[in-house]
Amino acid sequence: MPALSPQSIIDGHKGDRTPIPLIVGLVVSGVCMLLALAFYLLQGGPVNVAIGALLALPTAIVLVGLLLLVDRLEPEPRVNLLLAFGWGAGVAILGALIINTVGEAIMTAAFGGGLAEGLTVSVLAPVVEESVKGSLLLYLLWVRENEIDGPTDGIVYAGMCGVGFALVENILYYMRGLADPTSSIVGTVIIRGMVAPLGHPLYTAITGLGVAYAATHRGRRALAIVGGWCGAAFLHSLWNGGLTLFGVPGMVGAYTIQAGVLITLVVVLIVDRKQLVGQIQRYLPAYIPSGLVQRYDIEMLGSMAGRKQARRWARAQAGPTGARAMGDYQLAATELALLHARTEQATISPQEFHGRRQAILALMRTARDAFFRRVPRAAPPPPPWAAGRAQQSGFFVMPKQLNNETLPVYPRRPAGPPPGGRPAGGNPAGGRPVGSPPGGNPAGARPPGNPPAGNPPGGRPPGPPPGGQPPRPPHPPQGGPWRR
Repeated sequence: MPALSPQSIIDGHKGDRTPIPLIVGLVVSGVCMLLALAFYLLQGGPVNVAIGALLALPTAIVLVGLLLLVDRLEPEPRVNLLLAFGWGAGVAILGALIINTVGEAIMTAAFGGGLAEGLTVSVLAPVVEESVKGSLLLYLLWVRENEIDGPTDGIVYAGMCGVGFALVENILYYMRGLADPTSSIVGTVIIRGMVAPLGHPLYTAITGLGVAYAATHRGRRALAIVGGWCGAAFLHSLWNGGLTLFGVPGMVGAYTIQAGVLITLVVVLIVDRKQLVGQIQRYLPAYIPSGLVQRYDIEMLGSMAGRKQARRWARAQAGPTGARAMGDYQLAATELALLHARTEQATISPQEFHGRRQAILALMRTARDAFFRRVPRAAPPPPPWAAGRAQQSGFFVMPKQLNNETLPVYPRRPAGPPPGGRPAGGNPAGGRPVGSPPGGNPAGARPPGNPPAGNPPGGRPPGPPPGGQPPRPPHPPQGGPWRR
C-alpha cells in the first residue's frame, strides 16, 4: 500500500501527520472535558459520576453508529469526526457550563429565582449551547473548509458534536438524579436517553446545514450561517421552553415539531446522496476518453450495492489489501466528482483544482498498483460490473496508457455574459470543459446553433466563396472560458 494514507494523498499532504489545527482542537477539547468531569466529581462524587456515565454511554454509541451509517458514501476523516465529538464533550460543555451558571446568577440577582431559572432554561441555555456547539463548525470551516462538501457533511459533523455534548450533559443530569432522592432517575433516563435522544444532534444539525451551504457557495455565506444558528437556537428553545412552561402538553407539541424537522433532515440526506451520485454520473464521463474510467465503472461508483460488489470481488482476488485498494479507488473517484462540483461554484482556485486533481489521480494509480501487487496471477478475471463489456474497466488501465491530454480543464468564469447570455470565447484546442460528455465538438468547431462570431478574415460575409467551396469555420479565440 502507499507510504501515505489515502486521505493524505487526497488532501495533498506531504506526510501522514495530523494537521496542527486539528491537534490544537483535540488538545483543547480534552482539557475542557477533564475540567468539566472534575467539576462533576466534586459535585456528585465518583460513584454517581461513574453510574451516570454508564447510563449515558449506550445512547451515545447508538447515535454515533447512526451517523457513521449516514457517512458511508463519502466518509469524513476519522480525526475530524473525533474532533467534532470531543469539541461537543469538552469545549462546548465547559463553555455552556460557565456561561449558563454566570448568566443565571446575574439574572437571579436582577429578577429573582423563579423568573431567572425560566429565562435560563428557555432562552439563555439554547442560545449559549448552540453557539458553543456551532463554533466547532466555524472552526472546521476555517481550517478544513474543503472537507465540508455538502449538507450530509454538515449534518454529520454537527451531529457528532451534539452527541458529544449530550453524552457529558446526560452524565450531569443522571448524576444529579442519583444524588437527589426526590427525583426519579428512571424518568430522567427514559426522557433523555430514549424519548428524546436526538435533541442536541438535531438542533446543531440546523447550524450544520448553514455552514455546509457557506462551504460550497460563494454568496450569502454569513446569512446562511446565521440563519442556521437561529434555527438551531429556536428549535432548542422550543423544546426547553415547552417542557418548562407547559409541562407534558408543551413537550408533546415540541416533540411533534422536532419529529417534522427530523423527517426533513432525512429527506435532505436522501436528496444529497442522490445529488452526489448524480455528480459522479455528470462529471466522470469527461474522463472516459483518457481511459481513467469507463461507463460501467461510473455505474458501479453510483450505487452502494455496486461499490460493495466491487470490494467483494477485489477481496476475492487480492485479499484484504485488494479490498482496501478498491475502497481507495472508489473514494478517489468520488472526491474527483466533488472537486469538479466545487469548480462550478468557484469555491476553489485553478491552482488548488489542478493540485488536488493530481493527488486524486495519484491515489487512483496507487490503489491500482497495490491491488495488482497482491494478485496471484497476471490476468485476474474481469470484474463483475464490467464482465462481457467491449472495453476493460478503467481500474485495469496502466498509468502510462492514460491519455492525459484529454483530461478536462478548469473553467474560467467570464466577467459577465455578453448580449444574448452566451459566454464569449470557446475551448482551447484539445481541451474539453469540465463535465462535458465525450464526443463533443471537434477542436476549432463552433457548437451547433451558435450564431457566427463575425465575418471571417478579409471582411467577406458568411457564405460560399468563389469556386463553390463551403466556408471553413473560424478558429475560436484563445483564452476562452476554459483553460488548462
